[in-house]
Amino acid sequence: MDEIKSVLFFYGFDAIIKSKHDQKENMVTYKKAGVNDQKANEFVSIIRQQIKNTHFYKKFSVDVGFFGAFVPLQKLRKKSYIVASCDGVGTKILIAKALEKYDTIGIDLVAMNCNDVAVCGAKPLFFLDYLAVGKLNLERERKLVEGIIKGCEIAGCPLVGGETAQMPDVYREDDFDLAGFCAGIVEKDNILGPSKIRKDDVIVGIASNGLHSNGFSLVRKTLLSGRGVKRILSSYHVSLGRSLGEELLRPTYIYSPVVSKLAEKKLIHAAAHITGGGIPGNLGRVLPENMDAEIYLNSWQVPVIFEMIQKCGNIETKEMFNVFNMGLGMMLVVSEENVEIVKTIVQKEGFRPFLVGALKNGKGRVLLKKSN
Repeated sequence: MDEIKSVLFFYGFDAIIKSKHDQKENMVTYKKAGVNDQKANEFVSIIRQQIKNTHFYKKFSVDVGFFGAFVPLQKLRKKSYIVASCDGVGTKILIAKALEKYDTIGIDLVAMNCNDVAVCGAKPLFFLDYLAVGKLNLERERKLVEGIIKGCEIAGCPLVGGETAQMPDVYREDDFDLAGFCAGIVEKDNILGPSKIRKDDVIVGIASNGLHSNGFSLVRKTLLSGRGVKRILSSYHVSLGRSLGEELLRPTYIYSPVVSKLAEKKLIHAAAHITGGGIPGNLGRVLPENMDAEIYLNSWQVPVIFEMIQKCGNIETKEMFNVFNMGLGMMLVVSEENVEIVKTIVQKEGFRPFLVGALKNGKGRVLLKKSN
């Protein structure tokens, strides 16, 4: 025993032999390590029925909490494709955390993924979420998931499961992060993209709901640097018609239902979700190499929040367009003859459309012009 104790001491262990009672008191458990499985199970029980309310398909075989979800594909045709997307909401989380307002960023999460699937021409099929926390906070987590559920209801996309990871050594107690995964389905003939774009097609932009979920690191650098972040966020701005925090937390619009509808009706040739990279970075993804997109900056009104960010940060206009959506969250490439019917359908879905540009012979560039 003395030899064993000497070896343990050499490696830095306290090898003092304790009584059985002392040993029990000092036993390490998962809960003591910072992971509360009982609370995690309680969380699943709380949200189980709400999640099932998003299961719109008949014969949907999902048991929330099981190892995997079974999604019926009886209607899957031979020439159909699965389209997948994975995304998060970035540092918009820090705004929600500062204001302790967690009921909308779940909508952002669904929007970021379902919109990306929709611009491929696909209809969202199912959604999964990943929530990582330093320590479970049931009230906060409930609001986060309720936002995800609301987003799934808007998108018509079932929430089939997800993961709630307790990671006390990775995140601080009140820290958390969100990620989502969406799979959609599209028939080959309905796939949107560069191959369908024609010269003299036009571009219809759909209004955004403010910043959506991109550019928040720059927002925090320009508008929220220094102390008193919560006070700054809570301050009311007449020009915005709301507090700064309310403006920044406006949820990303979910465009997937209207984009999917337009794709099914073969009324659009391509679509771009305007996220990180702004209009040039995202519209540029769908352009053929031999065409340019001319965007006319006088064709829509840039929201006040972007002007505020630009002025406070002394940011060049080019940089603003490379970071933010600048008031257009979705862009559609449409044949000129279908413009009016596309705009009518977009309006009926509750969005504001603008004719913002046109396709010309070129080199795959997005050209920002003051006027047409």
